[in-house]
Amino acid sequence: MQKILVWDWPVRLGHWLMVGGFILAWLTSESESLRLVHVLSGGVVVAVALFRLPWGFIGSRYARFVDFVRGPGSVVDYLRSLIRLDPDHHTGHNPAGGWAIVLLLGLGIATGLVGWAMYNELGGDWLEELHEGLAATMLTVVFIHVAGVISGSLLHGENLVRAMITGHKQGSPDAAIASARPLAAIILIAWVGVAAWWLAS
Repeated sequence: MQKILVWDWPVRLGHWLMVGGFILAWLTSESESLRLVHVLSGGVVVAVALFRLPWGFIGSRYARFVDFVRGPGSVVDYLRSLIRLDPDHHTGHNPAGGWAIVLLLGLGIATGLVGWAMYNELGGDWLEELHEGLAATMLTVVFIHVAGVISGSLLHGENLVRAMITGHKQGSPDAAIASARPLAAIILIAWVGVAAWWLAS
């Protein structure tokens, strides 16, 4: 086992853009004076999530949904190993983390689109209630995901947060991805910038 490249640039950049966007959107959710900041933050989350969907099919090995979206049996087996304090090691996302990612992408898109509709007064009070409910559900999934990352880091003796920054994890050399895909990360930045400009205009 040695340090190998696992997470490409689009996965890492997209992850932290979603983290920052969600935190900023949550902190500004009750402020009228910061309404545009709230909308732009939500727009970043939606833009990243929409980019991540096709990247889940054409991205590098561990970015692809086929690598980490597993059936219920795999999720249960992983959770049992976690309860035993001896979780199975996965080079990419573990089965439980994989479904957390799918939920966060779906909730991020849904919350943002409902928020956009509310911002443009396309519905009544029910839209606001739906937006708040989706955001609260997303926050719950975030907490569960963070708890999983912390427990996984402690039990595996591997800093998973740092791995999502550097892109490197422990694994066999033949499991490494060949490229960090920097050009795709530039495209992601441009896409998020265009989305933010459109929302602000």
